[in-house]
Amino acid sequence: MTPRNLLAVALFLLLFTPPRTQSIGFDFNSFNIRNLTLLGDSHFRDGVIGLTKELGVPSSSAGAVIYNHPIGLYDADTNITASFSTRFSFSITNTNPTFSGDGLSFFLSPDNRTLGSPGGYLGLVNSSRLVNKFVAVEFDTRLDSVFNDPNDHHVGFDIESLVSIKTADPASQELNLKSGESITAWIEYKNEECRLRVFLSNSSLKPSEALLDVNIDLSSYLKEVMYVGFSGSTEGSTDLYLIESWSFHTSGFVPARRRFKPHNVSDSSVIDSPNISISDSGNGYHSRLGLGLGIAGPAFFCAVIAVFGFFSLRKWRKIRTQKSFKAELLTGPREFSYRELKRATKGFHSSRIIGNGAFGTVYKAFCTSSGGISAVKRSKHSHEGKTEFLAELTIIARLRHKNLVQLQGWCVEKGELLLVYEFMLNGSLDKLLYQESVEASLLNWSHRYNIAVGLASVLTYLHQECEQQVIHRDIKTGNVLLDANFNARLGDFGLAKLMDHDKSPVSTLTAGTMGYLAPEYLQYGKATEKTDVFSYGVVMLEVACGRRPIEREAGTQKMVNLVDWVWGLHSQGKIIEAADKRLNGEFKEEEMRKLLLVGLSCANPDSSVRPSMRKVLQILNNETEPVFVPKLKPSLTFSCGFSLTVDDIIVEEGGGEWESAKATTIQID
Repeated sequence: MTPRNLLAVALFLLLFTPPRTQSIGFDFNSFNIRNLTLLGDSHFRDGVIGLTKELGVPSSSAGAVIYNHPIGLYDADTNITASFSTRFSFSITNTNPTFSGDGLSFFLSPDNRTLGSPGGYLGLVNSSRLVNKFVAVEFDTRLDSVFNDPNDHHVGFDIESLVSIKTADPASQELNLKSGESITAWIEYKNEECRLRVFLSNSSLKPSEALLDVNIDLSSYLKEVMYVGFSGSTEGSTDLYLIESWSFHTSGFVPARRRFKPHNVSDSSVIDSPNISISDSGNGYHSRLGLGLGIAGPAFFCAVIAVFGFFSLRKWRKIRTQKSFKAELLTGPREFSYRELKRATKGFHSSRIIGNGAFGTVYKAFCTSSGGISAVKRSKHSHEGKTEFLAELTIIARLRHKNLVQLQGWCVEKGELLLVYEFMLNGSLDKLLYQESVEASLLNWSHRYNIAVGLASVLTYLHQECEQQVIHRDIKTGNVLLDANFNARLGDFGLAKLMDHDKSPVSTLTAGTMGYLAPEYLQYGKATEKTDVFSYGVVMLEVACGRRPIEREAGTQKMVNLVDWVWGLHSQGKIIEAADKRLNGEFKEEEMRKLLLVGLSCANPDSSVRPSMRKVLQILNNETEPVFVPKLKPSLTFSCGFSLTVDDIIVEEGGGEWESAKATTIQID
């Protein structure tokens, strides 16, 4: 074999022989954000994970926590499925025993981004799509006849459905899931026995007898890689589900390593080296020569490897830079084909248009593969459109919250930039608030207040609970969508910015929609969480009053600013008169007053006194007292050059998309 061929073989062995896959595991005695993803209402508290939040009755809550790294559970080469075991401690506390929550689950799923619905869906599956891929053990504390629950206190084993294959009552072992005490669970699956067992105890000692014993072969359900985690949900209750510790381990999963076999050489072949006699006189010379070759050979080999690796790395980095966007999303939302989306939208026909924005058009799509309805956003071909597309996709793909529009997939083909979203049956909030049809049903007060709470919840998540803070920058009624139950879903992250929590805001080109832009943002172009708070305040005043942020006064050409109008009524002690007249007084006056005052406090010209979104959420949920709102609207002046009033900076009626360089000077009276 020539040296060149020998080197090629050595490189092949070194670079392309696959490593042995070992069994894996992890142990968490306490938790931190580093290795876990939190979805929905899940949160950290003193090293413990809370899956739900303590909310007032009749609120609902759903959350999930997922281990960041996929777990190898199946090897296609050897057709081996792993066995696994997990041990975790949890507690269920009910602060209002009159209303019991639904429960929590431990699950394995190929999906690490989907948060299910609250209530009986356990935060595990979506109420609009019951079919999902998962294997789970549920700890159910509420009787739900839809899923054939045997009682309101059971442990069940589920596969791709919340109708349990088998259940058991912990009371049979004198255990009470609702006691609020710490309970330790062991879940073991042995692939060679096709058997799954669940053990429960009030102590750290594993009992000898399993509570739940299921004969089941999971090899067809455990994919090559799966994500593991917990989910929990409540509906109209105050249950808190806490995960206190967690360990997970696989076993029996060591795929055979491929071996390089030279051509025409059998496994039993033995190469015998002939005996060669060497005279004593040449021993010293040959020893030195052997030593030199022994050092120089490996050194030369390493040098060749280093040069080869250097050029390979440069090429790899170039390819990675070109394709990093696509590669980053392979484990996330689904990649659709252009052909499929074109067919689903009838060739992007104008009859399928359900919305338009500055950066693209939204189409209603009927997907034949799933039989469902989606919304496809088709971004424009401009540089700004591509930038917006990348921003929206990279941001929303990593976020999970019940009040966010769910991203289902994406497509980059034929010069097109396409995003596929969950279809919102009731459209955008602005269309329901400002319906032109008299016959259309009016958004009632209960729905409006629920929208206010939901939007506050998701902004709290974006501002304070994500690993990186997300500033939306374009909160308006047109970007608040409503699902079938009129729950608010925030969408359109085309202008959103990611920021580290401890970083200062950076001045950028001012972008957003007139009527929703905070005065300091107009002046300095610095988007912060407080500029989002201002926009939220304007939206809340719209929800309460049924009026646009900037409207032309009836019978005149004068433009009326909604914040100024409501503050004027507040200064006269008549703030309740700002309520939407179309409600005909059918609202709770205390809630209406609270929402109006929250709107004004958020839309305060002075950003330093605006409440945080967490504070707003607590106020709306009656967990804290409302902030003080002065009778007279504060005046804020940016001193330089000349001054502009709100009327001077109105560029179009009704609040359209708007971009501008920073204003020189603005005075807000």
